[in-house]
Amino acid sequence: MTAEATGAPLEEFLADPASCTLDLSTVVARCAKVLGLRHAVVYLADLQQRHLVPLTDVTATLPVDGSVAGWTYRTQALRVEESDRDGVTAWFPLLDGAERLGVLGVHTHALTAETLRQSRALAALLATMISSKRMYTDSFVRRTRTEAMQLPAEMLRAFLPPRTIGNAQVVSTAVLEPAYDIGGDAFDHSLTATSLHAVVLDAMGHNLASGLTSAVALAACRNARRSGADLGSLVDNVDQALGEWLPDQFCTGVLAELDHTSGVLRWTNCGHPAPLLIRDQRLVADALQREADPPMGLRTLLSARGRRVHEARLRPGDRVLLYTDGVTEARTADGQLFGLGRFADYVIRASASGELAPETLRRLIHSLLDSRDSRLRDDATILLFEWQPAR
Repeated sequence: MTAEATGAPLEEFLADPASCTLDLSTVVARCAKVLGLRHAVVYLADLQQRHLVPLTDVTATLPVDGSVAGWTYRTQALRVEESDRDGVTAWFPLLDGAERLGVLGVHTHALTAETLRQSRALAALLATMISSKRMYTDSFVRRTRTEAMQLPAEMLRAFLPPRTIGNAQVVSTAVLEPAYDIGGDAFDHSLTATSLHAVVLDAMGHNLASGLTSAVALAACRNARRSGADLGSLVDNVDQALGEWLPDQFCTGVLAELDHTSGVLRWTNCGHPAPLLIRDQRLVADALQREADPPMGLRTLLSARGRRVHEARLRPGDRVLLYTDGVTEARTADGQLFGLGRFADYVIRASASGELAPETLRRLIHSLLDSRDSRLRDDATILLFEWQPAR
């Protein structure tokens, strides 16, 4: 017997094995009925996080900036507003761990403590279902794209991890633009029981070969990391893979490892802009500046000492930025280079205001895209991780 027939609570419906085989729209409709809600709609953020696109209903797309639903997405917090019809609309964030997926809009005559509790449970369930289903269906991807994607970007997007990951000690978040036409930029981040691993890459060129170079480099990083290799051996693995399979290609990059129990940061710089350290709302100049080794794939340029691994100890609250030069070489609205100073200042001011790290990067990359010519001179990738063991 179904939950609708018995009036059983949401938990009973979700415990029914048959509910796992239903499509998302059916699950939302049935759960809304179980909860006694007038209506519920799932919205997913588009690829560039500008719009909230309805997934389970035919209704209007909502702006991330300038709507109550968007406020919930930006802050990851519940928001309630009066409905156009009788009653209220409650907006719940859809989160897969630390990753922002979208929002759930719940329309009801009146909110009670029980309705709020079960609606939060419904949002958690739907986020899990979306994360699971989007691994093997194209319907979510189609809904969250606003234009056709070029082949190099399609290839690299298949390799990229979620934009945001985290645990109680550390959060790592990244953005990559132009979203539909990237060439050789890529990022990776991963968590183990004790460490955060983070990578930003920039391959030579802006074509399919450069995308393939980054893809091979990412695969080599993961292959070595999952075999338990240390940071030096991991870079050696990338060098070997590029030398064997793409001998005419190379890429720059920073590969980092943070022990999120002790705060010890280890990294190696392969011909790339140095990481930036933001501490106590200011840029600590040259804190992570070290002489760079040659790019990966150019082993013949290495000295006898091989790749160098550097080490520093972070303090609670420290933020580290890895980025490609497409960020600092972007143009502002008045035609000036964005530059390192503006880049760091933007993140510092956002941090001081209490803004969440994923939202900081979303707004930052949009400020670059929305400049006078609305185009970047190069791919732009930013990865920010924050060590906060007091959480």
